[in-house]
Amino acid sequence: MTKILLTLTNDMIAPRFDLATEVLIVARENKQISGNPKSMLLPGPSADELCGLILKEDISILVCGGIEEEHCQFLTWKRVTVLDRVIGKSEDVIRQVLDDTLHPGDIVKKSARTKGGSKQ
Repeated sequence: MTKILLTLTNDMIAPRFDLATEVLIVARENKQISGNPKSMLLPGPSADELCGLILKEDISILVCGGIEEEHCQFLTWKRVTVLDRVIGKSEDVIRQVLDDTLHPGDIVKKSARTKGGSKQ
């Protein structure tokens, strides 16, 4: 089982990791959601506390918008896969993560994904 954490703002991937105040945690097993997704409101924006939550929840994949290089390197060192610079609605992004087709920098739309301005 793989645990995925998405940083959110109004059901969209939060543009900045350090300013996120809401997260969604989803467990994935055999390319499907396992159990109930867990939505959490954070007491305030804090990149350090968010890193602590990611480690405490044993998250394997982080999906976020922009992230400071320091935090990205720390999480990668802790063996968390960081998919950053992602733009899209949480529901659409989750679908791409479940299918293992989400990549850093992707703009996820309901029916198609664009990368670098071109449709795929």
